[in-house]
Amino acid sequence: MTHTIIIALAVFIVVLTVLSIYGVIPALRIVPDDTKFDFMRFRRISFPISAMLSILAISLYFVHGLNFGIDFKGGTLLEIQVKSGPADIAQLRTQLTTLNFGDVQLQQFGGPSDVLIRIAEQPGGDQAQQAAVQKVRQLLGDTVEYRRVEVVGPRVSSELLAYGTVGLMLAILGILIYLWFRFEWQFALGAMIANVHDIVLTLGFMSVTQIEFDLTSIAALLTILGYSLNDTVVIYDRIREMLRRYKKMPMTDLLNASINSTLSRSIITHVTVTLALLALLLFGGKAIHSFTATMMFGVVLVGTYTSIFIAAPILIYLGVGENRGGEDKSSKQDDKPAKLEDK
Repeated sequence: MTHTIIIALAVFIVVLTVLSIYGVIPALRIVPDDTKFDFMRFRRISFPISAMLSILAISLYFVHGLNFGIDFKGGTLLEIQVKSGPADIAQLRTQLTTLNFGDVQLQQFGGPSDVLIRIAEQPGGDQAQQAAVQKVRQLLGDTVEYRRVEVVGPRVSSELLAYGTVGLMLAILGILIYLWFRFEWQFALGAMIANVHDIVLTLGFMSVTQIEFDLTSIAALLTILGYSLNDTVVIYDRIREMLRRYKKMPMTDLLNASINSTLSRSIITHVTVTLALLALLLFGGKAIHSFTATMMFGVVLVGTYTSIFIAAPILIYLGVGENRGGEDKSSKQDDKPAKLEDK
């Protein structure tokens, strides 16, 4: 059924593309080419709001903490499917309580017969974790089918957390070095502030919702960094181009014109990514739930907001465009973007 839907959708897209190329149907324009939105007027609101949200997110991280998964705190995870029909969570919990494992969490996901069992780390190292798995198998017997079994010891979990943190920091450092060579130092600093802003707010979101923080969450944070950077670089590249072309245009008008000129691309990209992530969030299953939920927040909500309302206007406060001189390279007055009036 799924393959049929995918094939039908692909054929539909191909047909629409061909009809659009030959002019049978008009091209769809989500955003007009001559938008003149005044984004810079909101900078005096966006910066205080972002500062307060960042402070709140950091406070939540240290006070409320993250819901670390098996990857980072050690323990055992079993994904089972009850063969006889819908799972009785209360009965399963009663059975597992007799094994005296301590903290045991049961969660129903997917179908009514699918259950996720999390067992806290048992004292005694890896052998104790394996023994816990064997006890569960003996207790439940052949009444369930084991879809997935993961055992992570304390040493491995601490190493995974350390390596994940180091990898995230190295990614941020690499991005800073790349931007330093690609643009001026003000652009590099502005992009890094925007990226750190994205990561901080995403961690705050994970602390509030208590989404399980595991290795897929590290992958999501790295993906958010890359996606946000890509969106910011597109806008920065247009800003740099217009700085070379318009020497006398006020910086606020220049930034507005740059964002408006890339607005169509940004909206189409974000809508496409949102639809893809929404499908993964609804039908992807428990295994990638933390990844897709984090991506939905970090890319769709925070990333879009940051690129327009943080990364671009912060260049004003970093002194970009203050030392421009000379005449505009545009020879025609009509080529010059219209000045946006503050309201």
